[in-house]
Amino acid sequence: MEQLALEAAGKPLVNIDKLTLDPHSVTIIMGPNGAGKSLLLRLIHGLIAPTRGWISWGEVACGEATRSTQAMVFQKPVLLRRSAAANLDFVLRRRAGTKVGRRARRDELLARVGLSDRADQPARLLSGGEQQRLALARALATRPKVLLLDEPTASLDPASVQMIEQIVLATSAEATKIIFVTHDVGQARRLADDVAFLHHGQLVEHRPAAEFFANPSSDAADGYLSGRIVL
Repeated sequence: MEQLALEAAGKPLVNIDKLTLDPHSVTIIMGPNGAGKSLLLRLIHGLIAPTRGWISWGEVACGEATRSTQAMVFQKPVLLRRSAAANLDFVLRRRAGTKVGRRARRDELLARVGLSDRADQPARLLSGGEQQRLALARALATRPKVLLLDEPTASLDPASVQMIEQIVLATSAEATKIIFVTHDVGQARRLADDVAFLHHGQLVEHRPAAEFFANPSSDAADGYLSGRIVL
């Protein structure tokens, strides 16, 4: 992405000169509240249009074709008023394949996220962690090349966080690009290959994770990691 900007009522919300991401890494987006993290994720996914600038994947400008290869999971799952299995069926019916093949894929996904025994449960009666795992399974049903995650473990218990992190790492190992927004520094250390740090809508740092956590180059990132408030 280059010269990417988003403004509202003349106020700059996101303003990034250039950000280039490796197609096979886990990129963690960090920054304080109001830094523009979720807005950047929505720009990447095409849910909102930039005021100026562009996003491309390789040599292809971001558009309907590239968006169809992406999936996004939000902080609060948005699930259908159906069973867990039926939530996956809804997505899989829109994919190629036989009915038997779709059912096998559904069962595979439920097993992958640890919900095989919850298949017939109403999705909205699942626990918070189970709902988020179902949302992940539904995203993975599309076999995305890019998986966008907006604080998917916020407010979840440690066991649920661990399960979701394991799913994310397994998905990354299958050559799916992961772009993950989190406030959790420990989680970022566990998952990140590289970190993009935002402050006041600006990209302050984008570095390999080991370098970023060992020696942040900006006062904003150093203050964030140490718990200081940097205005």
